[in-house]
Amino acid sequence: MSICFQKNTKEFHLSNGFISYIFKVLENGSLGHMYFGKKIREREDFGHLIEYVRRDMAPNVYEGNHRFSLEHLRQEYPTYGSGDMRYPAFELEQADGSRVTDFRYKTHRIYKGKENLKGLPAVYAEKEEEAETLEVTLEDALLDMDIILKYTIFRDYPVITRSTEFISRNKDGITLLNAMSGCLDLPDKDYMMIELAGTWSGERQVRERELSYGFQGIYSMRGCSSHQFNPFLALKRKNADERSGEVLGFSLVYSGDFLGQAEVDNFDVTRVIMGIHPNEFRWKLEENERFQTPELVMAYSDCGMNGLSRTYHRLYRTRLARGKWRDKVRPILINNWEATYFDFNEQKILTLAQKAADIGVELFVLDDGWFGKRNSDNSSLGDWYPNLEKLPGGIKGLAEKINALGMKFGLWFEPEMVNKDSDLFRAHPDWLLADIRRNYCHSRNQYVLDFSKQEVVDYIYEQMCRVLGEAPVSYIKWDMNRSFSEVFSNGNSREYQGKARHKYILGVYGLYERLIKRFPDILFESCASGGARFDAGMLYYAPQAWTSDNTDAADRIKIQYGTSYAYPVSSIGSHVSASPNHQVFRNTSLATRANVAFFGTFGYEMDITALQEEELEVLKKQIAFMKQYRELFQMGDFIRLRSPFEGNTAAWMSVSDDKTEAMMAYYRMLQPAHGRLERLYLAGLKEDALYEVQECFGTERNWGTYYGDELMYAGFSVSDFSSGVLDVAREIQGDFFSRLFYLKEVEK
Repeated sequence: MSICFQKNTKEFHLSNGFISYIFKVLENGSLGHMYFGKKIREREDFGHLIEYVRRDMAPNVYEGNHRFSLEHLRQEYPTYGSGDMRYPAFELEQADGSRVTDFRYKTHRIYKGKENLKGLPAVYAEKEEEAETLEVTLEDALLDMDIILKYTIFRDYPVITRSTEFISRNKDGITLLNAMSGCLDLPDKDYMMIELAGTWSGERQVRERELSYGFQGIYSMRGCSSHQFNPFLALKRKNADERSGEVLGFSLVYSGDFLGQAEVDNFDVTRVIMGIHPNEFRWKLEENERFQTPELVMAYSDCGMNGLSRTYHRLYRTRLARGKWRDKVRPILINNWEATYFDFNEQKILTLAQKAADIGVELFVLDDGWFGKRNSDNSSLGDWYPNLEKLPGGIKGLAEKINALGMKFGLWFEPEMVNKDSDLFRAHPDWLLADIRRNYCHSRNQYVLDFSKQEVVDYIYEQMCRVLGEAPVSYIKWDMNRSFSEVFSNGNSREYQGKARHKYILGVYGLYERLIKRFPDILFESCASGGARFDAGMLYYAPQAWTSDNTDAADRIKIQYGTSYAYPVSSIGSHVSASPNHQVFRNTSLATRANVAFFGTFGYEMDITALQEEELEVLKKQIAFMKQYRELFQMGDFIRLRSPFEGNTAAWMSVSDDKTEAMMAYYRMLQPAHGRLERLYLAGLKEDALYEVQECFGTERNWGTYYGDELMYAGFSVSDFSSGVLDVAREIQGDFFSRLFYLKEVEK
């Protein structure tokens, strides 16, 4: 791992055992991008990677030089209107209205390790020797302003992190209109763009399209990263697949409005930018003020999409998630929501909890409905004190009774929201993030609190601390059930309104940080009406997220498959729910529901008191199985084998770090009329190791022993010839069918 600066050529080369990232100071003082990809050896002069061309109508920087045009040079952090007509990485407005800038190289510093970003989540280095950081300072002397471009390269990952800091010394102030976290200019457009898009109950569906001229992008203007798009995109070469070929990944460590786009110009140059969405963003920097952008994590893989995902999984699981729960397996829980909804009292909860304790559940989570006068979704958000009619002993009394059953206790909050029917709203209607002089929308009968105001955050913090300080709460499910609309911060100035959306997210991060510091043993799970805020920014505070409100096993295969493109299995909240499912009314077997949920945090969300004894015995076996293998499921190398977006079947597996064991799952959506020859080509195993293959649950058959190279290159048979054949076991027939296999290395 090294960052080299060649004084003679003014070139920077960031490299480790995997990648190289190269750029230089151009003759006009701006920064030109040269290369990002597989590691190449150091040399003093990479000047051949900068291509100067003469094109008609190009705006040229120097009189008489028709080959130096910023419109046709690849750049590190471009602006608009100074010769480059493409989409900019930043835009400023001076007091007199001018947006013209001229930022030139001023200085740089290189240091071991990685500094935190104030008030923002970011990946980190535990030890200085794990990473090296480059900060390049650009100066516009006329504006009396600096831009610091921050780059970190890690020893153990094919990753470059990017962020940008703006520092104004201008006495009249400078207004930021656009401040992207990073930009990457690529020399061609021969890529497929992969994005994770969807809707409520259908989040992070894998979508793929060929790059074409103009803009193609992803975004959110909803105040959260959203169900619709995730702040992640990848560019893969057209010959790349899950296991081979070059892929570039772009993941924004941020939870609010964002923009990520690829722009292809008419000479086939591709520009990727990602950062805070500029819509409604307007941030005035007074004299000696600074603004720090969120972090962009750019990754490279020459081993296809699985290679890219493996990098993000390991980095985010061990160098983004923090605290006590970072390296711990997750407790097996039961959540009462789909069992009771709002209709519960203490006795009903304790009956459910007793049954859960009997089958081995470790954590009971009390969901919505425990506070204020909350019996439906139109009341009491913001009033975080227990409903003593439902819970005579309060949260403290219930939690202690749950603990006495041998389980930990968890609690649901939605701290960013308020109902009009609440003590909080009646006292502070001006605390809404809405123009209260006008009609403003509700969603789920609730409204957004203005977390850009410190007094609002302080109030919610004190209320939550009052509950958590007196009760033994081990887990918090932090929900956020609606997007922004009619954004206005009441009582604040015109200038403040352009800051409100970003300051809101900073307020959320600040509240998380204070609660984590005060209650370091609590496991936080983020949630936003399911998966509307499943992003890297949240993982810095909550190491797991509720993946989707849709708990149907068949739909979850696609949702969890897409989520795995960027996020580790240990972060994927996954529950076994009722059949028929409460969202899509589909019937699926207990086995398939568990075989999907195993590849996540695992838990139950159903009324287990209504189950038959034989069904409870199945649950007991599932729980015991998960306890035995959850480290393999949650901390192993997750590898996608077959996509549910490409056919009737799907498969994936998790492999231990030492490759001595693995768990592989196969899923079939609909029963075919005729079985066919079908083999899965496994991955991630040791070629010369001998593995015993045991089918789990169902047949529980021992399939014998196979060498790793056989399983990976000759394949493992999951053929089904059972259709219509009476003497073949019926357990391998029917729709929404799954099989689970455990592989263990044995002596040769």
